[in-house]
Amino acid sequence: MKVILLSLIFLFSLTTATQAQKVFAVEYSNQADVKVFVVKYENQADLKVFKEKYENQAGDNDGKWFFVKYSNQADKKIYFVDYENQADVKIYFVQYENQAGWRNQSKRHYFY
Repeated sequence: MKVILLSLIFLFSLTTATQAQKVFAVEYSNQADVKVFVVKYENQADLKVFKEKYENQAGDNDGKWFFVKYSNQADKKIYFVDYENQADVKIYFVQYENQAGWRNQSKRHYFY
């Protein structure tokens, strides 16, 4: 029973860790998992993003991002494109944590 419980805890920790939104901005588009474009207005975004100050505050694919210093620490590598039509996901940076979240659920799969 103890082994089963420990196994379940281990599996649960793996699934939660892979969904955390620790991101790293790469220099070249071919290095990225997801290409993003920052829009000027909230209503144009697929995802509203809040930049967290601490790594442990990063969310589970809910728009709460923590930017890591090194690419090997990131769950997703992103590239900021110059034009909207080059992006996989359009984002808007919000001021408050409770504003973060998906506006277009069909794009959610890019960050799993």
